[in-house]
Amino acid sequence: MTSMDHGFGAANLIRNKAIGNRPTNPLPSLLAQLLVRAGQPAIVERAVSRPWASALFEGQRHNVRLRLSGDDFPERGTAFMTGLADVEWVLPGHFVADISVDDGDADMESVWLELSALTIEDW
Repeated sequence: MTSMDHGFGAANLIRNKAIGNRPTNPLPSLLAQLLVRAGQPAIVERAVSRPWASALFEGQRHNVRLRLSGDDFPERGTAFMTGLADVEWVLPGHFVADISVDDGDADMESVWLELSALTIEDW
């Protein structure tokens, strides 16, 4: 049996390397800013994200359920929703392409809002 050297030495192999400068997950920053906008007391009851892509962009679609409570929750809920689409969100490596209140309801003690947001990686 003969051996043959094809020139495939270890130095010529392609190796998997860590992807540098990969953007961070925008959801924690977005949630923190949503809570600041909502005022206290407020709580994020649920937050989920899933990947999103188009022919030109990559990002994530986020669904958030936010509950506002306290004596002034009706006024804070109205203030939260007013101008929501025009807010300048600060998300390192991302921007908010779309954000909206999809659903909501109130009882005697609180109001809950169902939000959806689309964040896009900022190249």
